Amino acid sequence: MNTFVADSEDNHARMGEAVAVQMRDRDAGLMQYFYRSSVVYQQELDNLFFKSWLWAGHVSQVPNPGDYFLYEIGEESVIVARGNDGEIRALINSCRHRGSRVCEERQGSCKTFVCPYHGWVYGTDGSLRAARHMDAMPEFRKEDHGLKQARVAVRFGLIFINFDPDAYDYNVALAQLDAQLGPYRLENAKIAHRETYSVDANWKIALGNYLECYHCDTAHRAYSKLHTFKEREAVVAPINRAMWERAERETGVHDIEKALYRMFREAPGFGSCVYTSRYALFDGYVTGSRDGTPVAPLMGEFKGYDGGAGDYQLGPLTYMLNYPDHCILFRYVPFGKDKTDMEIVWFVNGDAVEGVDYDREKLVWLWHVTTLEDKRIMTLNAAGVNSRFFEPGPQHPEFEDTPKRFVDWYLHALSGDFTVVPPTVRAHRTSSCEMSEHP
Repeated sequence: MNTFVADSEDNHARMGEAVAVQMRDRDAGLMQYFYRSSVVYQQELDNLFFKSWLWAGHVSQVPNPGDYFLYEIGEESVIVARGNDGEIRALINSCRHRGSRVCEERQGSCKTFVCPYHGWVYGTDGSLRAARHMDAMPEFRKEDHGLKQARVAVRFGLIFINFDPDAYDYNVALAQLDAQLGPYRLENAKIAHRETYSVDANWKIALGNYLECYHCDTAHRAYSKLHTFKEREAVVAPINRAMWERAERETGVHDIEKALYRMFREAPGFGSCVYTSRYALFDGYVTGSRDGTPVAPLMGEFKGYDGGAGDYQLGPLTYMLNYPDHCILFRYVPFGKDKTDMEIVWFVNGDAVEGVDYDREKLVWLWHVTTLEDKRIMTLNAAGVNSRFFEPGPQHPEFEDTPKRFVDWYLHALSGDFTVVPPTVRAHRTSSCEMSEHP
């Protein structure tokens, strides 16, 4: 594959050249340029992050009017607040006077938001309530100076935001997951633990690591002991088929085994990814724990264990791995070219009591250990990508099929192509009874 070397004159023309070169070999991994260019990172902010649906939080974080928390990405800060009318809004944390951050605390509850600089007062709905001495300007209208807002979508108790006012309606997209994700009753779930793992690596390295399991056998011994996802499809097909056949009977959830693939360019709208499939754990294991035995009460409507785990994508940067007794959400947040926050949130059934129904240490053990292992290999990967001799190799046709689809979406978006394409038929790790769009 041809290489492209960035230099001090990096600009949009250079980026366009790099995209063209990369698109000539759709099987190759990304060139070094896409990890190191500041021009690329700014374009990613404009064309990917601020046009996609991003998971911001859970409704349990804002149960009452006036409750809020901050969501941050890049240089942006958003106040996710429940207004006095009960609506959840995403308010840009920048005063309409001189741009000061209005909220300093990462979470809290208040009747109004008061800018610490000149004292402008905003309601919990973002409207400007008071602006000191601005009555000296007869033409000044408070209704013209409320906090700017991002779009919000709330489903399954999960709060998503999008900075693009013309974005596809994500509530419509998420409704396609009602049968598979709804029965976990995440809207009534409890956040048992959350932790942020910061890694000195480009966000594409962190996300790409999640999207493939080619590395699992070598990097994640505890995970690989339980999860069949580390194997090629031909090896685990019989185990998956057996799990799909018993899934509804054992869990009590209708259609829990059905798959839906609307990822990246095949999403219903740009940045509106929705995906689910269910894969088996190895025989003898029923959940994601140190020994594969239950660690919490069953979630929502679940009646039992089928020996399977539900895999989900919710927008381009948020993923879930859901077991019958707990759910795990993974969020990737970029902060510059070389730093990514990986946040993991563990959910349990809403009425579960810590120390009685679950032990938090046992609940989080597997994915805490796995993420620390991931952090190590991501850091090594980032260091190696910075080598002047780095040249990307081919992506595995099965294990790295999803990363290939990500790269295709990424390159199109980087070049300003936000179109979506019809979903393709998938044979990999899918059941014989998929959603209707997949024959």
